[in-house]
Amino acid sequence: MRLALPLLLLFGCKATLGSLGDRPPLSATAPVLDDEEKYASYMPVHLRCDACRAVAYQMGQHLAKAEAKSHGPDSSGLQELSESVYTDVLDQTCSQNWQSYGVQEVNGMKRLMGPGLRKGTEPSISVMITGGPWPNRLSTTCFQNLGEFGEDQIYEAYRQGHEALEALLCGGPQGSCSLENPREEL
Repeated sequence: MRLALPLLLLFGCKATLGSLGDRPPLSATAPVLDDEEKYASYMPVHLRCDACRAVAYQMGQHLAKAEAKSHGPDSSGLQELSESVYTDVLDQTCSQNWQSYGVQEVNGMKRLMGPGLRKGTEPSISVMITGGPWPNRLSTTCFQNLGEFGEDQIYEAYRQGHEALEALLCGGPQGSCSLENPREEL
């Protein structure tokens, strides 16, 4: 009886695997990165809009978490953070490891992917390159935004909603997502 069960499982698996042979095999290749994408210390121009949106998303998430912690269970609504708290939160946001972001090829275009970025239509299987220069580039992008706009202006935009925060950081005539720096939407 002990032998019959393993044989039954073996034949059952073979029958299942045999039926998968009728489907076309899935395959995916990693995006081929050019020298700028591999070695530059800065975020390549064609990925700056995605990077800015990732930074706006992370700032919003960290600020929301800090606001949620700042009010007690009996409070209704979220309490506004003090300047010292939101300054620390934004600094910690930029200092995070950014490991969940990477580059993926979607519809023949290289895109930055990760939390808060629109996925659009993707193939059923794909490869994302994470690590390497991407975390440092995202951290640098985040700190550049802090330097350009300041914590006060960023927090004020955040309080108006995610769209206002993203518009502040990524929009405007010189913004990385402006019409002068177009980025095709998926």
